[in-house]
Amino acid sequence: MRPMLLASASAAVLALVALSSPSLAADAVFNRIGTFNVVDNLPAGADASKSTAAEIITFTEDGNTLIYSDSPGQRIGFIDITDPAAPKAAGVVALDGEPTTTVVIGGKAYVGVNTSESKARPSGHLAVVDLATRKVEDRIDLGGQPDSITKSPDGSYLAIAIENERDEELNDGALPQMPAGNLTTFEVKDGRVVDASKRVVDLTGLAAIAPEDPEPEYVDINTRNEVVVTLQENNHIVVVDLPTGKVTAHFSAGTVDLDKIDTKKDGVIDLSGSMKAVPREPDTVQWIDEDRFVIANEGDWKGGTRGFSIFDKTGKLLFESGTAPEHLAVRLGHYPEKRNKKGIEMEGAEVASFGDERLIFVASERGSVVFVYRDKGAAVAPEFLQVLPGGIGPEGLIALPKRDLFVTAAETDLREDGGIGSVVTLYQRQPGATPAYPTILSVDGPDGLPIAWGALSGFAADAKQPGTLYAVTDSAYAQARILTIDASTLPARITAATVLTKDGTPAKGLDLEGIAVRAEGGFWAVSEGNPEKKEKATQNLLLRVGADGAIAEEIALPEAVAAQAGRFGFEGVAVVGSGADETVWIAVQRAWKDDPKGFAKLIAYKPAAKSWAYVRYPLQETAKGWVGLSELTRYKDGLMVVERDNLVGSDAAIKKLVYVSLKGVTPVPLGSEAEPAVVTKSEVKDLLPLLKAPHGYVLDKVESFAIDAAGNGFIVTDNDGVDGSSGETQFIPLGKMN
Repeated sequence: MRPMLLASASAAVLALVALSSPSLAADAVFNRIGTFNVVDNLPAGADASKSTAAEIITFTEDGNTLIYSDSPGQRIGFIDITDPAAPKAAGVVALDGEPTTTVVIGGKAYVGVNTSESKARPSGHLAVVDLATRKVEDRIDLGGQPDSITKSPDGSYLAIAIENERDEELNDGALPQMPAGNLTTFEVKDGRVVDASKRVVDLTGLAAIAPEDPEPEYVDINTRNEVVVTLQENNHIVVVDLPTGKVTAHFSAGTVDLDKIDTKKDGVIDLSGSMKAVPREPDTVQWIDEDRFVIANEGDWKGGTRGFSIFDKTGKLLFESGTAPEHLAVRLGHYPEKRNKKGIEMEGAEVASFGDERLIFVASERGSVVFVYRDKGAAVAPEFLQVLPGGIGPEGLIALPKRDLFVTAAETDLREDGGIGSVVTLYQRQPGATPAYPTILSVDGPDGLPIAWGALSGFAADAKQPGTLYAVTDSAYAQARILTIDASTLPARITAATVLTKDGTPAKGLDLEGIAVRAEGGFWAVSEGNPEKKEKATQNLLLRVGADGAIAEEIALPEAVAAQAGRFGFEGVAVVGSGADETVWIAVQRAWKDDPKGFAKLIAYKPAAKSWAYVRYPLQETAKGWVGLSELTRYKDGLMVVERDNLVGSDAAIKKLVYVSLKGVTPVPLGSEAEPAVVTKSEVKDLLPLLKAPHGYVLDKVESFAIDAAGNGFIVTDNDGVDGSSGETQFIPLGKMN
């Protein structure tokens, strides 16, 4: 019997749209209700500038406290989720090494701690933490470097994957690299691990790949006290009977032929590639029932198949997702083109029963999204239900069915670069609700594959058709494109993509940050320049673009004016008037060399006269980061401006829509000695409450705003092409802009 394949991505998008319809949302769905920043749980005296992580996560038996491993900080952290919508810091316990995984049995937490002085000399122990006193009361030597730890459903066994991981810098990471890993088990009696019951199960000689050097990655135990072990680099799976310590089955994880995938790191999401016989190299494994388990095929050495698989314990492949999850990631704007060697990298997995439903959760580490499926039994493919956004790089997944909760731990900390830190995200199962995410997705293109998108950096509205918007993508991608959006649906749909061309080939070196519709047809677009770029300086450009994407005219600033430009340039564009009276207004994001501190330019270009003029915009002051302009839209007798800071999460303070009247305002010529007018601005809408409403961290880049032909406003965030970003995009309707 051939293994089942997941329903096509087209079928999956229909499921997304159906679940987002209130009339069709009969099933319970998960929605995000809370986000916890790991940096908020630092011990007294800790250096907040140092990296933190929440990698693997578990919970106390009452379900009121989460426990995460913070490897960089050499500690485990506690989060009080008595109110899951308002998670609170609950302290940490310091350890003598790097924690990997924690398991709770009664009032004790058992933590795998890596104390290796080098990859060639691995070591570690099992720390026993008393949860009442928050003290380490025992350390059990493991004789190697622990990775995954799990307990049996009946609480009678503990199983530990002793990985003894390879050194990726040694001989290009090739195996074997001794010493070999193993499976270590303990009996548990009266809620306490029995130290003397330690058993080491030899896993050498089983895999076809480096049989002398097994590297166990993950373990899980079923109700029959059988532990399944993934040997990731060996591309092998082992099943062990815990009472006897005997290997009862072992088999290769096999390979997958991948078609319609992106294989080139070229700044273009092109799903025309293929890879043959790719090893699965599974990371996480979770039993679905007594006979079947699911593996997340992350890949670590030579493989990684961008999806997940279901096997039975005899080694029969029952189901293969193929590229369907990856195509969904493309459709949702979560595809990491800059990290596409292994695509979205499925790493984490969890299986749990909510009511009478057995649910499967699989997480994409690089796409930063969790896919949720309903198990339909061994003879039927799992049913796709929804996707969940969260932090960057979700790895730890845990379900709390008794509380109708699901939790993810995202280990990536980008605070040093101005990004978000490691976060823990909580979701609640809500009967009869509709999924809050995604807010925007793409349909299939002419080739039958999902339209790729991300990094939405500017909006414009069709002048006649309500609900029709146009967006541009920025330099996160090598090709500049104009996307057509149907904003009349929920979620909004990207229905077409047009590549900007020059002399018949895709235009290069553009960083589109704004778009406006021309009354005569086609568009105006602005490309942000960067004269300070070391590799190749670029200039700010105003582009006249045909409806087919062909660039009809490139308009540069006068040379003397361009010489005053800084790193932050053209960021939004709007059109006032038409024909001989047409004026193209351009927002400059921040002050240039010839601007007083705290002011940015609003530039007025008249195509008929080919003349440049400007006024000054007073930027709001901020104590942290910087404030600049991100969008321009024509509104009443003036312009609507997006003014924002560059801060993310709890630091975000300024994200707003501001109205600027042009009545009586006369711009002065660019480069002249005349003192320009300073426009008067009035706040129209504070966008922070809208950005906080999804219960994640506040996204920093509100880059687009438009008012459609019916007078409805829309904003959207820029996900930076999933580069240093979770990939989350929030498309938010604002209603009538009176």
